[in-house]
Amino acid sequence: MKLDNVRLLVTNFDDCLYFYQTILGLTLTWGEAGGNYASFDVGEGKVLALFRKRLMAEAVGTAELPEQTEAQDRFACIFEVGDLEKAVKSIEERGGKFASPIQDMPLWGIRTVHLRDPDGNLIELIMGLPAEEWDESLIEQDRRYESK
Repeated sequence: MKLDNVRLLVTNFDDCLYFYQTILGLTLTWGEAGGNYASFDVGEGKVLALFRKRLMAEAVGTAELPEQTEAQDRFACIFEVGDLEKAVKSIEERGGKFASPIQDMPLWGIRTVHLRDPDGNLIELIMGLPAEEWDESLIEQDRRYESK
């Protein structure tokens, strides 16, 4: 089995299309405003797609359920960038608003920042921390996996 793509089921299709194409700067490979499906090249043959939530709900028999419920996030789309400060500045210049400041996360081995798309989906931008800045428990875990 091979993952084909990650498809976000969205209510605000046109706003999300604009967000991923214009605010995040992803390359649109299929779809247009007013449509039901769009896909974006996210590098190395990987695809992030958008699909109208209502259509998927009809297809799987959940259309009578509420579209939104208040809960903690169930997933996050993670994008690795080469220069986190530059990516944040570029996204802010295009109108993006961040939900958190840039943070070093030594326990995770990354620098990270978070924002949300128009449907509220959590987006995380990451950049690796140098190994000497990792938390000791992460260094130990990394050693265990390297020896396998």
